[in-house]
This record gives sequence, structure tokens and C-alpha cells, in this order.
Amino acid sequence: MIIKQELVKRIKEYFDLNIYETKIWLALLSKGIASAGEVAELSGVPRSRAYDVLESLEKRGFAIIKIGKPVKYIAVKPTEVIEKMKSKTMLEAQEKVKSLSTLKETSEYNELEQLHTTGIAPIKSHDITGSLKGRSNVLSRIREMLENAQSEVLICTSVVDFEDKSRVLIPSLERINKANIKLKVALSGDADKIKKVAAKFNIKVKPTDSVARFYISDKKEMIFMTTPENADEEMGVWLNSQFFTESLVSIIDNALKSGISK
Repeated sequence: MIIKQELVKRIKEYFDLNIYETKIWLALLSKGIASAGEVAELSGVPRSRAYDVLESLEKRGFAIIKIGKPVKYIAVKPTEVIEKMKSKTMLEAQEKVKSLSTLKETSEYNELEQLHTTGIAPIKSHDITGSLKGRSNVLSRIREMLENAQSEVLICTSVVDFEDKSRVLIPSLERINKANIKLKVALSGDADKIKKVAAKFNIKVKPTDSVARFYISDKKEMIFMTTPENADEEMGVWLNSQFFTESLVSIIDNALKSGISK
């Protein structure tokens, strides 16, 4: 049996298998039912390793042991394997989320907070600047910043970007609204869509022609996006500088009041 190496590589990555497991499983699929010796010959995997690999595949749900002698293995349908992997992944994810949810109650977490507080205390606030790379990192930092806001939040972005990030933004904005924190939102893009977004999320929106995208909390902390909204990878800059941020907010406020949107 000749199996394309590219297929072996892709299947290995998709199903989180090692190279021997991939070759043995593909060989078993091609036969339906086979002994260790048969799949070893078909796959090119050493016979001495085939037994261990088949045992591993059986434990992971890729194969079933056929009762009888000689011992043979039955290939599990790929669709069944995928469903089992999906269920396992969901279960592991739920357990991980549960574990992370209770982490703050542990003594280890308190020690982490103490370490961070000790390390960050001597640093001047205007020295704290960091780069953000990747959508998940950007969203995580935005969520953290909005959740910690105490008095005022300013958002300037496109209506498309706002909708795209609504999964993160809206729960945080609802908290801001309940806490009576001042909220200013300026969105660029299609005027009708901006009106629909404002109505959908029950927020006041100021239309703007600016293509800038940034998020400011309490006039001291901000995230400024350095890539356009359609970039392949999202990147931004996070900084904690009250002087710079207050100056920027003052400029923006004056621009919005006077109707200058660029």
C-alpha cells in the first residue's frame, strides 16, 4: 500500500497522532480488519512496534480488538473517531474552565498576585508599555481593561470591528452601564449600520470618519491598534500613561464636540 507522505503528515496533525500511529491507522483503515503483522507489512512500521501502536490506538478509540485468535483489530470509522475526539475535547475544556474558575481561591494564586504586585510597584506608570500580537491577546487585554474601568471608557473603532468584538465588549459594557461609568463610543463605517448597532446594543454612538481604533479606560490606560481591521493578524500597543492618555482624550473630546471627525 502506498500512502502519500503529505496525507500522513496532515492526518498526524489533525488527529494528534505520532508517525507510527498514523501509518498503522491508515493501514488498518485500508483493510478494515487486520492482524498486527498485516498492518505492519502494509504500513512499513516495524512489526515489534505494531503491537504497542495498535494497543495505543485501541485505547484512544481508533481501533477495536476483534475477539478470537489470532488477535485482529477492527478499524473505527473516521466519523466516529472525530465525534469521540470532539466529546473528549469538550469535556477537557469544561474541566479546564472549572479548574481555572476556582484558581483564584487557592493560596498559589495569592502568591502569584503578591509576586506581581511586588514586581510592578517600583515601576513608574509611564514606563509600562507593551505590544499585543494576535486576536486572542488583544481581546483578552481589552476585556481586562474594560472590566477594571472605574470612571470613564472611550472607544473609537469601526462599526465592523465593534460587531466583531461584541462577544467581549458587550458584557463589559453592560457592567459599565450598571456601574454608572461614563461611556463614549465613536464608530466609523456605514451610517445605517452604526444606527442599527447603537439600537441593538442600546448605546449612544458618535459617527466618525477616523480609521483609528483604540480603547481608553479612566484616562490613564489605553490600547491602540496598529493594524487595519482587515489585517491577517491583529496587533496593537497597550500603555499605561496618564499624562499621554489624558492629553489624547482631551483632543478627541474637542474634536467630537466641534464635529471634526478626522
